[in-house]
Amino acid sequence: MSSSGEAGSRILHTAAELAAAMGADVQGAPRDATGISIDTRTLSPGDAFFAIAGENSDGHAYVGKALEAGASLCVVARDKLALLPAGAPALVVDDVLGGLADLGRTSRARSQAGIVAVTGSVGKTTTKEALRIALGADGETHASAASYNNHWGVPLSLARFPREARYGVFEIGMNHPGEITPLVRMVRPQVAIVTTVEPVHIAQFSSIEEIADAKAEIFDGVEPGGAAVLNLDNPHFARLKAAAEARGISHIVSFGETEGADVRLQEAALQSFCSVAVADVMGTPVTFKVGMPGRHIVQNMLAVLAAAKLLGADLALAALALSRMKPPPGRGVPIRLQVKGGQATLLDESYNANPASMRAALDVLSRTPVGPRGRRIAVLGDMLELGPDGEAHHADLADAVKTARIDQVYCCGPQMHALWQALPAERRGGYAIHATHLEPMVASAIRAGDTLMVKGSNGSRMGPLVKTLTERFRAAEDAML
Repeated sequence: MSSSGEAGSRILHTAAELAAAMGADVQGAPRDATGISIDTRTLSPGDAFFAIAGENSDGHAYVGKALEAGASLCVVARDKLALLPAGAPALVVDDVLGGLADLGRTSRARSQAGIVAVTGSVGKTTTKEALRIALGADGETHASAASYNNHWGVPLSLARFPREARYGVFEIGMNHPGEITPLVRMVRPQVAIVTTVEPVHIAQFSSIEEIADAKAEIFDGVEPGGAAVLNLDNPHFARLKAAAEARGISHIVSFGETEGADVRLQEAALQSFCSVAVADVMGTPVTFKVGMPGRHIVQNMLAVLAAAKLLGADLALAALALSRMKPPPGRGVPIRLQVKGGQATLLDESYNANPASMRAALDVLSRTPVGPRGRRIAVLGDMLELGPDGEAHHADLADAVKTARIDQVYCCGPQMHALWQALPAERRGGYAIHATHLEPMVASAIRAGDTLMVKGSNGSRMGPLVKTLTERFRAAEDAML
């Protein structure tokens, strides 16, 4: 049985266990917790509510609402007790986020599960989701929700870790050096995966080699006798391998298409909405179908199968389960648009963007079918945090556009102007400085049979553009019924 991270109706932590883990003082009559919440909007009855103070809001202001929604108890800071309703069931700590981290460590310590940690410049969340599905075919699997991969997301995911789970999968991200080490030391995986190293968040680093070193921090928490799973096709493989060995990890498993990879892709049939592949997984031949398109997706599935084998999971069940993979929101979800004369297809890749993922998305667009007289259209927003070479990274996409045979490109954002200038006139669809100004241009251009892909960094606001287009053309469909 697979688990996305919620404990359901069974007891996740008793009130006494929670108090002991955090060294908390008890107030009122706290009840045992069936889950952990930091947000009253998604709180389920029985959850323990942690009143974390964030940048924009303080959870202590929502304690009353949490209790009304059925929270079993609230974890609150000692210096904010005055904000609590009288008699509220509470566990009182000096620091709520610190208490959550303490609980996460306790959850990890009690677990006998096989644990995988995933990092990388691109593909972390998709690989985490694939691991959840693949390992879930063999036994109860707990995985980080969404992209909970930072200083609060990892402790929260660990705190939600059921003691009965057979496997655990944790995504770990970073924007700066030194962020991964404390998180992976909490997770203590038996298997650490680095999907790839690319110039992502490079504005925060002096070089891509420094990014590789920051990703290598994931080896700091690997359990004795554990393994590192590394991408042999990536030019930073040797640097990562050396970093893993320097930390005492002797079991290095390579994956990719390069000859000599321990998990090697032998064949791949890349289709518009899925892929079928044949691989050698450490001496075992495996044929698998993955329910998402793209060679980059297939390559990350090699790491998933490697982890499954290393943890002793049933490799055949894991491979079969990958057919159930579906793109997460904003990562290639196809949406049908009702336009004049028929339908168009929108590929929602708006979650985020960097040079590697942009090229991968353009490649997927090149393989996606169009209707009669339809065109392939790319709608691209700025890729952020690329440092002083940002404009060059954008202009370099012109070659990928040409290789993918994209008919029209719409660009928005100051950095994307560099790509706009690098494109030949016949491929220029339109340019705007803001996504809101680009939307009417794109909307007026779409015709029946077209397939368009929308992608950009979160800050470029391509997600709202997707929402606007979807609502506009679905509304048109509703009006025709």
